[in-house]
Amino acid sequence: MQELEGYFKGLADHNRMRIINLLSHGELCVCDIQRILDASQPNVSRHLNYLKHSGLVLDRREGFRVFYRLSAEGDSTLQGLWEFLCGVFKRERILQADLRKLRQAIREGACAIPTDRALHGRVPPPGSPTSAQRLWRARSIRPIRARS
Repeated sequence: MQELEGYFKGLADHNRMRIINLLSHGELCVCDIQRILDASQPNVSRHLNYLKHSGLVLDRREGFRVFYRLSAEGDSTLQGLWEFLCGVFKRERILQADLRKLRQAIREGACAIPTDRALHGRVPPPGSPTSAQRLWRARSIRPIRARS
């Protein structure tokens, strides 16, 4: 019961619900989330940290970046919660607008500094995909779909 209470406390903020909506479509870098929410990096990081401590998201570090994804592996409670929320989120205009912004950000390259430059100190050739674009193309995480 305490774990379930933690999940709902984690969701009890409109910014955190917006973040969950974005992460329901796959793993994202903090800077991508910051761009979509039009919020400061410390603000977004604080919300992500709260979601992480609530057990709702997992993170991984890649060079200078931290990527977040929804936590659900082997947890039927969380899987059911994500399915329910995906259905509800489809009816919220602001959340759908966030998804449109996310698609646009991915088309434009998303992350401001490509991982190649951050790790190797060089600029990738013009027209080459950014790390976020490569990540989205190679993504093994698929959007969670609500059951009909």
